[in-house]
Amino acid sequence: MPAFAQSGGLFSMESREDGRGWEAVGRLEIGGKAFCTGALIAPDLVLTAAHCLFDASTGARVPVEQIQFLAGWRNGRAAAYRRVRRAVALEDYDFMAPASPERVRHDVAVIELQLPIRNSAIAPFGLGPLPEAGDELGVVSYAHDRSEAPSLQDYCGVLDKQDSMLVLDCSVDFGSSGSPVFSFAEGTPRIVSVISAKAQAGGEPVSLATGLDTPLARLRGALDEDDVFNPLSAGSRRDTGAKFIKP
Repeated sequence: MPAFAQSGGLFSMESREDGRGWEAVGRLEIGGKAFCTGALIAPDLVLTAAHCLFDASTGARVPVEQIQFLAGWRNGRAAAYRRVRRAVALEDYDFMAPASPERVRHDVAVIELQLPIRNSAIAPFGLGPLPEAGDELGVVSYAHDRSEAPSLQDYCGVLDKQDSMLVLDCSVDFGSSGSPVFSFAEGTPRIVSVISAKAQAGGEPVSLATGLDTPLARLRGALDEDDVFNPLSAGSRRDTGAKFIKP
């Protein structure tokens, strides 16, 4: 059972004991110059934000061979290291579109690892239903100023719900994109949303997150139907290994 800080603030899980039970949350290294947060939802599947698959300076998709998942990354070491086989995002998601609730609602991606992580200490998280306004949640994330260990905020809330977009008072920053949002109902953490962006509401910092039910079913269905793997090699045709799917 994961440890809970019982504080509402950010608790940095610097030690292995602090992070026990949270090892399935990891850092996604993106193209050697950026990172996001992601979480295992199956031994070979990582849930994150769609915009993490793009190069912010060019708007182009990052080739999957330049993405690595570092499960339980802490102080220079990971509980497991995995390269990426495929990455799937919704065709509805437009990286170049201006910030909007519509963009947030589609900001979900699933990454398939080259090899599954089969380690009893790194258990994938289950999923829960989309929360309602007023519900209490938690987030495990990395960020630019706390990139070497995951931080747990075990108490934050849903300020508003707009269709499948959530407005939260959870603390996030650059690098927190893709972080799993948890419900702790019955004492078991279940992922109910994914962090997409930070924003302001009424002059106060907030985080924006997206629901998972419909997009995740579409993403997993696409992976189930498409088993083509096109690895890159020297001199090969450029194929990022990433794809979009249509509704």
